[in-house]
Amino acid sequence: MANFNKVILLGNLTRDPELRVTPKGTSVCQFGMAVNRVYRSGDETQEETTFVDLEAWGKQAEIISKYVSKGNPLFIEGRLKFDSWESKEGEKRSKLKVIVENMQLMGSRGDNNGGGQGSSNYAPAQRESGSSASSSQAPASSGDIEEDVPF
Repeated sequence: MANFNKVILLGNLTRDPELRVTPKGTSVCQFGMAVNRVYRSGDETQEETTFVDLEAWGKQAEIISKYVSKGNPLFIEGRLKFDSWESKEGEKRSKLKVIVENMQLMGSRGDNNGGGQGSSNYAPAQRESGSSASSSQAPASSGDIEEDVPF
């Protein structure tokens, strides 16, 4: 059976990106994004906001950390990842997040995110199926993260 895991988001960051480095030297950046949806319900216009947790690895993590801050718009292409862990109190916890695979900075230089005339992009070289992961891709497991609980 075929599987497909692709997420495309355009929204604004809800908090400043948090950059960390794994013991093996790989950069990992975690941040949140708000994505709005406006729709009509009868004669009224409704707005719905979805909050999404995101994680970027390698060079993308460094770029996001350097050029994007709370409130800035960002276009993301990625994949869903389900994390589960046990809290210190022994409760089972879980979270669905998006792992960034490609991104595009959306602001202008005046927005302090280095976007240039309206936009700029950074997309790593696409890898073929079965090839090894580049440094900008997430590792197969998060076992090399400094903490055993998602940040």
